[in-house]
Order: sequence, then structure tokens, then C-alpha cells
Amino acid sequence: MPKPYTIAFANQKGGVGKTTSCVNVASCAAEKGLRVLLVDSDPQGNSTSGVGVGKRSIEKTTYDVLIDGADPADCVVKTGFKNLSLLPSTLGLAGAEFELFDAEKRERRMRTFLEKCGDEYDLAVIDCPPSLSLLTVNALTAADSVVIPMQCEYYALEGLIQLMLSIRKVRELYNPDLTVLGILVTMYNGRLTLTGAVLDEIKKHYGDKLFKTAVPRAVRLTEAPSFGKPINYHDRYSKACDAYMQATDEILERIGIVPKA
Repeated sequence: MPKPYTIAFANQKGGVGKTTSCVNVASCAAEKGLRVLLVDSDPQGNSTSGVGVGKRSIEKTTYDVLIDGADPADCVVKTGFKNLSLLPSTLGLAGAEFELFDAEKRERRMRTFLEKCGDEYDLAVIDCPPSLSLLTVNALTAADSVVIPMQCEYYALEGLIQLMLSIRKVRELYNPDLTVLGILVTMYNGRLTLTGAVLDEIKKHYGDKLFKTAVPRAVRLTEAPSFGKPINYHDRYSKACDAYMQATDEILERIGIVPKA
């Protein structure tokens, strides 16, 4: 069945800028004229608050999609930003892991939901939790491709190797068409020696997957979620905004979607 082109933002290591990248790429793509659905599949719900949606106002969430097969019309909400819709999440999603344990086709629940969306959206972007949980497996089974945000740190490099193995396993078991779209370097600081060393290792092993754009460390980027705004609405003329706009262009070029604005 048809569904929007779907990108999962995944990394088993936390604190690598995964949610920040997911929210801002979704918002930048929406600003470029695409109809974008941001899917918050993390029980922490940071993508939800990051686009200014109050959790107390939410009636149905990703939990209802995975457990009860809720329809898009019942759980997707409009954000205050152009062309950007949201499937929200709350802490209640954490319980889905246990409830899905013996469920039929448990790894395909998110894919079924996106198929129900049909051609309503041009792009779906999924924020995965920082672990290889059943929530992440659902996202990877639903996705056409994966973007891997990562810091230039040694532990992040170790996590990248583990994630690649996990993606390979999901491809073997559930989603043979899943591809790694690219590796997005976040929190970049070119003055650090370690940054250069880790980048060299990434280029050596995954050179063709590395995006040209690296997202710099930036105070305005860090504070944007507290205002419930993506960076292109919080500080339109910042270096971080420029970086995410360029990264979004690279992503859209790699998947063959042409911006409409």
C-alpha cells in the first residue's frame, strides 16, 4: 500500500542530537513546501514538546497507534508550523513494549499506520528512542531509510558499529528494502583534535554515507526546545539553522524528493 516516504532517525546511544535533528529536519522540509508528519516514537516525548504541543492536551498518541491500531484522523495533530503535523508521544508509550510482547505482527504496527496515511503526506520522519527496543524495530520496519545522527566521540563510534549491525538484522527479518541514508554529524567542534580523528574513522569505513553538512554546537539550538520551536522558527539566521537547512537539502536530494518552495 502507498505511504509517505519514511525516514527513521535512530541511534542506540543517547545524547547525540537525534531528537534535535529529527525535529529540525522535519521543520525545514516542511518550510520547503513538503507536507511532513513528525512521528514521536520515544516515550520521553521530546519531539512533541519540541514543536510546542502540550502533552496535557493530547488525546491519542503513538501508544494508541501501536496498541489499538488508531487511525491518523484520531491521533495526528497540527502544529503551529507550516506544513508540519505530529503523531505525539507521552510517557505512556513506555508500556507499549510489554503490551506488544505477544501481539500479532507486533513489529509492523507503525508501518500499517503510515499506510493508512496514504498520500496525505510527502514525508514522514520518525524519532526513535535511544535503544534497540520494539519501538525502534517498529520504526525501522516502517522506514524506507535511516538517518544516523552522531557526535564525533569515541563512544559514538562504537555505537555506530552496533547500530549498523542492528539495521542489518532488521533488514534480514522484517524490511529488506531498508537503507542507511546517511550519517549526520552533530555538535560539531572543528577545533577539537578528537573531532578530526573520529571523522577520519567515519570517512574510512562509511565515507559514502557521511553527509557533507555538520551541525555545529550552538546555544540557540540547545534552547529552542524550551520555547517549543524548531530552530528555523527560533533563530532563522543562526549557523545551526543554516546547517539544518543544508542537511535537509542533502537528505531530500538523496531520496529524490524535490522541495516545493
